[in-house]
Amino acid sequence: MSLPMPTRSRFATSILVLGILLIAANLRGPVTSIGPVLDQIIIYFGLNSSQAGMLTTLPLVAFALASPVAANLAKKQGLEISLFIALILIGIGLSSRLIDSVFILYIGTAIIGVGIAIGNVLLPSLIKRDFPHKVALMTSAYVLAMGIFAGSYSALIIPLATFKNIGWAVALSCYGVMTLASIIVWLPQLKLHTKPTKDILASAPNSKIWHHALAWQITLCLGLNSFFTYIIIAWLPNILMDGGYSAQQAGVLHGTFQLATATPGLVLIPLLAKLKDQRILAISLALIGFICFLGLLYLPSAALIWSIFIGFSSGAIFILGLSYISYRTNHSQQAASLSGMAQCVGYSLAAIGPMFTGMLHAYFENWTTTIWLCAITCLLSGVFGYLGGRDIKLDKDV
Repeated sequence: MSLPMPTRSRFATSILVLGILLIAANLRGPVTSIGPVLDQIIIYFGLNSSQAGMLTTLPLVAFALASPVAANLAKKQGLEISLFIALILIGIGLSSRLIDSVFILYIGTAIIGVGIAIGNVLLPSLIKRDFPHKVALMTSAYVLAMGIFAGSYSALIIPLATFKNIGWAVALSCYGVMTLASIIVWLPQLKLHTKPTKDILASAPNSKIWHHALAWQITLCLGLNSFFTYIIIAWLPNILMDGGYSAQQAGVLHGTFQLATATPGLVLIPLLAKLKDQRILAISLALIGFICFLGLLYLPSAALIWSIFIGFSSGAIFILGLSYISYRTNHSQQAASLSGMAQCVGYSLAAIGPMFTGMLHAYFENWTTTIWLCAITCLLSGVFGYLGGRDIKLDKDV
């Protein structure tokens, strides 16, 4: 039985909303801001493409490993303290980037991944408990906050790194100012020790769900979307720089891509409430992404347009896949189990992507294969989204 929503004044509620948005601001930027300066990191430490890809892969591995632990942490410590711990871990990881060691850079990146995993798992539970009638609005707001802050920092990271020659390490660590502000704003919530909602505690996928075709269709829609999205997050600046863009231009386009991933919620969430069948929407979004990947490859001069629409396609398919978890299930425990399956497979595929495509780049010495792989994967995510978009539900006994 989930606990009732704590009674708060209007001011206290405003502080809570601000705290949620600030936590969300820390759940992408500390990882994705590496992309624009990855070339500098490769040169500085003498890394090969696979080793560089690990910097984006490590947080995703941490997501997969730490996500199940997050619910147990919240069960023992409460949601508020657990989210505070998440911010502390992210802050430690960002601070570690000031240490001139590639080993510490990897360790710090993994610590950031653990902190982000805890936040990703528990923030929706907090929203469901405290804003039960505004879940869609609050979810859209925090996803938008993730995109705005991550995109803005990606756009600013190169100018910041070149400002008085402070360098990439200090520029990356500067995101810690945002984390520190988030910690301060979150402090009033520590007097509460409420437990997560029961759907989060039940989020381990049961064995029956893995044998259901519809569950796999939804899982692969989300998983393949994560696969190509994190490849682009990791390598888009390098792809653009090899295509003739400056590091600063590539950083701006990388930020534009991330901002575009967050905007579909403003359009899709009210639209989805009116649609029972999402098949045409799913395949249409995937085709947009597929065409724009080919545009990025064969007409790189229009990279701004391609970055915007690839980001929009990625974010929209992600939101669509998440909506399937609610629309295709019969109760919250079933939805939580399907969500656990989708996260397990999705994070695993996402973790493979950046390192694998780094190896492809090293072997072929170009990005053509990587872009084609992303285009085909985007199309396949739409195919599985088409199958998952039928107006059907999982069996009630699953």
